[in-house]
Amino acid sequence: MHNLILLLQSVPEEATPKANLLSPNGGLMFWTLIVFLILFFVLGKFVFPKITAAVEAREKALEDAIEGAKRDREEAAKYLDEQRAAIETARNDAQKILAEGRSTGEKLRTEMMEETRVQQQDMLDRARREIEAERNRAIAEMRREAVDLAIAGASRVIEKNLDQKSNRDIVEKFLSSIPTAGAVGEAKKSEADSSPYADA
Repeated sequence: MHNLILLLQSVPEEATPKANLLSPNGGLMFWTLIVFLILFFVLGKFVFPKITAAVEAREKALEDAIEGAKRDREEAAKYLDEQRAAIETARNDAQKILAEGRSTGEKLRTEMMEETRVQQQDMLDRARREIEAERNRAIAEMRREAVDLAIAGASRVIEKNLDQKSNRDIVEKFLSSIPTAGAVGEAKKSEADSSPYADA
């Protein structure tokens, strides 16, 4: 190699012809064309298909990605619509439940008030009945005592003890013929109203 370099250096400059790049050279053009065709054939046979396949694969991947993005966007929009519909349904259900709760509460309150009123009325009626029964018992007890006192007084007056049962029957008949205090008051009031001096 070193010898070749020395040999080229020892060649006189006049021996090497000057190359003109603009002047056509048929041999050079022929071999350039042959090399170009061989290179084009090799590239077309081995390289270009791989490059084309890679570009097509890349385009396919991009198209798939775009289609996937479109599908995802459509699914997301559909899911969003479903969620909005579900939220609206839940809101309507909640309002319906609240309205039913208010209605039930109002109905329960009304029922409780009515039940309380009925219980109060029952208690008042029971108290009235008990008071009436107690008053009747007291009146009966007073009558018995009055009968006993009348019999005792009469027996002392006449100093003779009559038959207890017949005496009691006589006194009870007498007492039942006497009007009660309320009836006496009503009778006096009606007499006062009918009196000619009432207007005076």
